Amino acid sequence: MLFHSFKKRVVFDNMIRKNIIDLIKYFIVALVAAIVNIGMLYVFTDLCAISYLISNVFAFILGLITNYTLSKLFVFKNDKLNKMIEFIIYALIGVIGLGIDTLSLWVFTSKLNIYYLISKIIATGVTFIWNFGARKLLYAMINKE
Repeated sequence: MLFHSFKKRVVFDNMIRKNIIDLIKYFIVALVAAIVNIGMLYVFTDLCAISYLISNVFAFILGLITNYTLSKLFVFKNDKLNKMIEFIIYALIGVIGLGIDTLSLWVFTSKLNIYYLISKIIATGVTFIWNFGARKLLYAMINKE
């Protein structure tokens, strides 16, 4: 009985440790993608004179591609799913993230009068939580099969 409890505890501890390591790796990947995303938002908005909401869509897509590529290399490894299907699912999660990100950006900028780049940083943090949770759940479901 004691050995069984110990074994369960070790398995649980390893699962927690793996999730924390995945979260740290995903945070680093998301940070790089956020730099691309926010940097391109600035370029499109200030240098190309495109509306910040339209710029956000293009910048978000570039950040999504960066995030997908780096996540595949360093965080969420999966060989069970066709790469095209995996990217489509990943992109669908990203589209929901884009909605969360753009809505947050609009609320913080237009309604709360926060400078759009500061709003973007806050919106990126909100979107990070959705993206990590949804992708972690996706890969947990895939890897169970």
